[in-house]
Amino acid sequence: MTSKVTYTGNLRTKSEHLRSGDSFITDAPVDNNGLGEAFSPTDTVATGLASCMITMMGIKANSLDVDLTNSTAEVTKHMEANPRRISKIEVRLSLPSNVSEKNRKILEHTANTCPVQYSLHPDIERQISYNWIL
Repeated sequence: MTSKVTYTGNLRTKSEHLRSGDSFITDAPVDNNGLGEAFSPTDTVATGLASCMITMMGIKANSLDVDLTNSTAEVTKHMEANPRRISKIEVRLSLPSNVSEKNRKILEHTANTCPVQYSLHPDIERQISYNWIL
């Protein structure tokens, strides 16, 4: 088992990663009867995409002897109704400018083929930008 999710009331859950004991809470968003005081479940999906992309880039960067420390990803999630779902995820990555063009292409390909990319429904539009500016 990977994790345990407990409903704590008031449209809030607590998720625990069983191996590490780390946890986080989610709230239903304000536009769906919630408090919006934490990530919503769909926020975690969109954020998971960016986290997966940057993690996979980090793994590949290690083998290329490239340091991606302090790289960031800004995430914007768009929702649709009927049925309520994620329709679009925007990820804006900011990465070190001192990476060669060859390694940039390798790292971008790695991010674009991360496991979460392949796990998302194909109807979810993904708008990804790589900004080599840090």
